Amino acid sequence: MRCLIIGCGCRGRTLAGSLITAGHSVRGTTRRPDRVSGLQAAGVEPFVGDPDRVGTILPALQQVSVACLLLGSAAGDPDRVAALHGSRLEMLLEKMIDTTVRGVVYESAGNVAAEVLERGRELVSVACQRSRIPCGMIDADPSDHPGWLRGAQAAIDCVTAPGRPLTA
Repeated sequence: MRCLIIGCGCRGRTLAGSLITAGHSVRGTTRRPDRVSGLQAAGVEPFVGDPDRVGTILPALQQVSVACLLLGSAAGDPDRVAALHGSRLEMLLEKMIDTTVRGVVYESAGNVAAEVLERGRELVSVACQRSRIPCGMIDADPSDHPGWLRGAQAAIDCVTAPGRPLTA
């Protein structure tokens, strides 16, 4: 299985390491070209793209089974962050249906305002049900690194398990 981690920063690299150890391929996005070598050193196939510009992320979806959206602690202008979990997310989910993605994991906890994350959670759930692909939510507190990693792994396991429900 190949996973795409959108927002492959510190927690994303930790998750990538766990997935790689389990024998999976991992592609990770970064907005910053200077972070490519760090991703490569971690065994991640790097991809430069900005989730705020959905068109830059779409090529990264090629040959991906599970897309992990790890933007629960995205920082910056509040309106732009809200768009990452709103209109930008909705656009990405619409485009995902025409790809090989067959599961979506969404980080629904973090430093982003709770109502913004709840809206993102709703968008992911509705889009996945409509597309008939499973989704999983990472609800764990990102400051609890071991707990967060367990939650992320459980969400991925949920969307990749045979006979899985459409939402987890």
